[in-house]
Amino acid sequence: MTKTVCALFAVAGLLAAVPALAGNMGAEEARRFVVGNLFSFTCFEGTSGEGRVYAAGSVGGVIRLGGTGPPQYATLPPGTLRVRGDAICALISGMSYEACFDLDRTDARSFRGSLPAIGRFAACQFTKRPSRAGMDRTSLPVSIQPTTAASSRH
Repeated sequence: MTKTVCALFAVAGLLAAVPALAGNMGAEEARRFVVGNLFSFTCFEGTSGEGRVYAAGSVGGVIRLGGTGPPQYATLPPGTLRVRGDAICALISGMSYEACFDLDRTDARSFRGSLPAIGRFAACQFTKRPSRAGMDRTSLPVSIQPTTAASSRH
């Protein structure tokens, strides 16, 4: 799985929020709940981390792609995440399309984000966490976009 697809799964959950009742969430409801809050996430293929979505549609946090190696600080620029009708979507540099997500509440603090084009099995589980001092910036940003060197290893 490419880093871009992993990034999409990570972003999927950071765009949503979960009121007390389980079920599908609309974009505005999700945006109101998630902006500024800290979420931890774990994805079906092992990617995990913690991050925060900001009002301008940017994201900052730590990610461990595929669940291996040290966690790295990563950011996505303003305008990456956006509301399109009743959907939450992401436009990530290097991708030829904008990906939109299905967001389902699982309880009062958790939700599941998936990409319908890949299938509901390919999902990430997100859980709201208390904010921590220093979470906004723990080190220099690291791009989560694949690099030429990383691409040539596959």
